[in-house]
Amino acid sequence: MTNANFTWDDLQYFLAVARSGQLSTAARQLRSSHATVSRRIDRLEFALKVKLFERNPRGYVLTLMGQRFVDTAEKMEQETERLQADLSLGSTHQRGVVRISAPEGFSNFFFTHHLQGFVEANPNISIELVTIQQIMALSRKEADVAVVLDPPKAGPYFSEKLGDYHLKIYGTRDYLTRHGMPESREDLLAHNFIGYIEDMIFAPGLDYLGDIHPRIKPHFQSSSIFAQLTATRNGLGLCVLPIYIARRYPELQLVLGDEVTLHRHYWLTCHRDLRQVARTRTVIDYLTQLMRKNAGLFVEREPAAAAAE
Repeated sequence: MTNANFTWDDLQYFLAVARSGQLSTAARQLRSSHATVSRRIDRLEFALKVKLFERNPRGYVLTLMGQRFVDTAEKMEQETERLQADLSLGSTHQRGVVRISAPEGFSNFFFTHHLQGFVEANPNISIELVTIQQIMALSRKEADVAVVLDPPKAGPYFSEKLGDYHLKIYGTRDYLTRHGMPESREDLLAHNFIGYIEDMIFAPGLDYLGDIHPRIKPHFQSSSIFAQLTATRNGLGLCVLPIYIARRYPELQLVLGDEVTLHRHYWLTCHRDLRQVARTRTVIDYLTQLMRKNAGLFVEREPAAAAAE
């Protein structure tokens, strides 16, 4: 490889395809064309005299040599990012696209409400937000940064806890007037419940109806927390919702508020290599600070803490 005639631009095209597995996605991220990306990959393979990708109808899949070459290319990417930072005299002015994978509720009811400050401070960083987490795979670099309920147990990942959040049972006042207010967990069995589709739950942290009562069976199921919320607001039944979402809707009333509180956590995770990329670090720092600043939105305050204020 010492005599290979290729440029850093070629490596950027290689990494974009390696991370997305699709020429069209890589072209969009690089603000280039499908044909240009294909030509750059062909040129790189010719220069290195190795096959980096297997082409199939679903996209580009790294060969064993391609997987090895990713590590080399990413190290060069990290050094380039550091050099650019040094040349800009420590400026946080970064460029590029950062793809974030985050749960639908976190994305729609919190994160997107706080993006203006980030965009104003970092006008040259473009954010791609993916909320269908079950199709994302950090191991294939389909997302640069992920907000998850359950961090990876193993692998080359960096993870840190963003914060805690609480969930409670809610129903509309109209529904509870018609069907009665439950006074115990056993009473919940007489009510319609709204929840996730069981065989589509992509994180153990979302499988929480059994934590409330082992015999609760949902009457309406959806993979979307927004659809569950809409069904609840339309009086279809009771639903377990994060309190930071439910608090936005005054028509929702707590059910067994003193007895049932579920505790969950949001984690931030990314591939260890990507953590060193400047634009990725900028996003990670922003998310961490944002959660720390708004921690009170996500948890129910203890009575003692509330009385002390």
